[in-house]
Amino acid sequence: MAQQSSQYNGNTRFEQMGNMLPTPNAYRTASGAPGKSYWQNRADYDIKAELNDANQSMTASEVITYKNFSPDELTYLWVQLDQNNFQKNGIAQLTQTSSLSDRGTSFGRLSSSTGLLSPKEYGYKITSVKDKAGNALKYTINETMMRIDLPTPLKSGGIFTFSIDWNFNITDAIATRARSGYEFFPKDGNYLYEMAQWFPRMCVYDDVNGWQHKQFLGQGEFTVPFGDYKVSITAPNDFVVLGTGELQNPAQVLSATQIKRLEQAKNATRPVLIVTQDEATAAEKSKPSGKKTWVFAAQNVRDFAFAGSRKFLWDAMQVDIEGKKVWAMSAYPKEANPLWGQYSTMLVAHTLRSYSKKTIPYPYPVAQSIHGPVGGMEYPMMSFNGARPEADGTYSEGTKNFLIGVVIHEVGHNFFPMIINSDERQWSWMDEGLNTFCEQMAEKEWDRNFDASGEPQDIVPYMKTDKSQQVPIMSSSDNIMAFGPNAYTKPATALNILRETVMGRELFDAAFKEYARRWAFKHPTPQDFFRTMEDASGVDLDWFWKGWFYGVEPVDLSLENVEWFGIDNLSPEKKNENAKAEAEAKRQTMSNIRNKTDIPKTVVEENPDMRDFYNSYNKFATSEADKKRFEQTVASLNEDEKKLVESNKNFYVLNVKNVGGLPMPVIVKANYEDGTSEVFRFPAEIWRLNDKEIKKVIPTDKKVTNWVLDPFLETADIDTKSNIFPREPEQPTRFQVFKQNRPAQPNPMQLQKQTQGGAIQGAKN
Repeated sequence: MAQQSSQYNGNTRFEQMGNMLPTPNAYRTASGAPGKSYWQNRADYDIKAELNDANQSMTASEVITYKNFSPDELTYLWVQLDQNNFQKNGIAQLTQTSSLSDRGTSFGRLSSSTGLLSPKEYGYKITSVKDKAGNALKYTINETMMRIDLPTPLKSGGIFTFSIDWNFNITDAIATRARSGYEFFPKDGNYLYEMAQWFPRMCVYDDVNGWQHKQFLGQGEFTVPFGDYKVSITAPNDFVVLGTGELQNPAQVLSATQIKRLEQAKNATRPVLIVTQDEATAAEKSKPSGKKTWVFAAQNVRDFAFAGSRKFLWDAMQVDIEGKKVWAMSAYPKEANPLWGQYSTMLVAHTLRSYSKKTIPYPYPVAQSIHGPVGGMEYPMMSFNGARPEADGTYSEGTKNFLIGVVIHEVGHNFFPMIINSDERQWSWMDEGLNTFCEQMAEKEWDRNFDASGEPQDIVPYMKTDKSQQVPIMSSSDNIMAFGPNAYTKPATALNILRETVMGRELFDAAFKEYARRWAFKHPTPQDFFRTMEDASGVDLDWFWKGWFYGVEPVDLSLENVEWFGIDNLSPEKKNENAKAEAEAKRQTMSNIRNKTDIPKTVVEENPDMRDFYNSYNKFATSEADKKRFEQTVASLNEDEKKLVESNKNFYVLNVKNVGGLPMPVIVKANYEDGTSEVFRFPAEIWRLNDKEIKKVIPTDKKVTNWVLDPFLETADIDTKSNIFPREPEQPTRFQVFKQNRPAQPNPMQLQKQTQGGAIQGAKN
């Protein structure tokens, strides 16, 4: 190995990650694929639950059948109790930092951080834990986790069935900013429920962590094993309930008209209303006269969520996913219209098509978008999404774009992590970052001009922040500062740069699809992703993972200087002629011009005997020896060398410094005198021997007026002013002059409505 200079880190940056990655084994291979002995445990659920609309609570029981496919003998099981996140003086509440302001503090924020303002007790009340025979099992609750001690060890290949009974008060999702809960509508006195993380769920036991039982603190989401679900939900008989999976008893809970509409929706190209707005409005005024039980079944899913309300409109259509019919559905209150009726289900259908092309065909029978108090959250076949128009039915472009983005994002989570089942409690970027990357592509497929972030330049403000305010992407979910940029935007940007700049679309897309294929319905780690992307593409990306995922250095390349050279192809006569002209030009100084009149005669001019050999010597004369040497040189050139000499090419030496530290491909654009341009690309490995500064010779046929680094803003360079040579002059910073306390401006739809007084163009009622 070559001697490493202490001045440079290039060799280190481009060395293989080696022991930074786990040692490959029979479970996970060096290629990034599951190994021949890969295993994962399984949990099947049979749940019976009742939603009490009178006091916003749930009472439920479940039977869990746990299957141990690990090679290990288990003496206990771990179960997640996510609702305990809301209990008073729990670890989530006590570790939440907070402050007060004399300018106003919301009751919701004060309540969630102190627990002082709520009269109710939250969190699970576990009333029974029993084995299949009805014998009580010993259990210990540790905050948001519960350990169940087994009467006898569960051997490899063994199955253990047990039951849990519980109840809890449902939280106000808006006040607590929770991932599930209720919203109350004072105008009609009704509730809307979005229920998730509502039942005790098995933790994952795997070959990487053993039991993944990190406490649920709110930011790191969850990881759960796959299984089959049968869930019966009893609710007031005027409720519409939608849940993960397929409805098993439509004849018992739907009217004949609703069933007929569902049949019509199977062949529709636009969503069909299963419950109309008039019907939902009438239900808002009704009084429930009894209860209904909705039964859902789902196979090979990692969780179950549902939503219910008498306020729901419900629309549906089927979409073809590579020859398979899949339901796309939405449920929403009238307050969400006209926005939701026009867009939600069409966005669900678009998302399924887009993601299926990039990963694997969507395998489940349904995907749903529900509007309620949760701004954006995902579960198998079920997503909760925000974006509500104004009370007058108008909305801003920002609200519309938020709806488009959030529906695509949350429905897209069906793929990451619901199918490609990464550990969200540990690695938020593996679902949020990968999903955000796919979301941004789907948004552009929806509308070419959609104003979405995702371009490398969009992450620049975050990359410019002080390193003390950043953590690597490879940080545990609960320890991330600036969660949005770190877990969503930066990894998505990294993938964008891989696809567009480092690997190219063909290599990237094939490798990304292979990762999805390999790890569908399995539990991948970051290293499985890193290894698969390299294995399937043949591109060494260790330098990229180290820089973007394990570090916090920014991209900041600076084009420090450009030198211009030409080939010496001139005859001695021409060289001397040029030298003479240059010397003459240099003598035309102001001093010499004035001396022509101020000095009538010099001493040498007045006294010829002061002259000698050099006064008459012509230094620009060409000797016969010079002519002969030139002729001999030309004669010694081969044909290729003669063509190069005669080409009159320009040679530019670019001096580029790596100011930020993160090495990236060097992309440079030459703008020529004739108005044309040319782009030159050099892989990141150009920095492998010297990561501080490099020089690169670029030959051109034309003269260059200026050079621009990263001309298409591909690399997230944080200082583009240093990317131009010669430097461009500074432009003044503009400022506005205005009066304070300007009135709030209506959105454009409201303005049109005010001025024209009619229906809003493009809106649906």
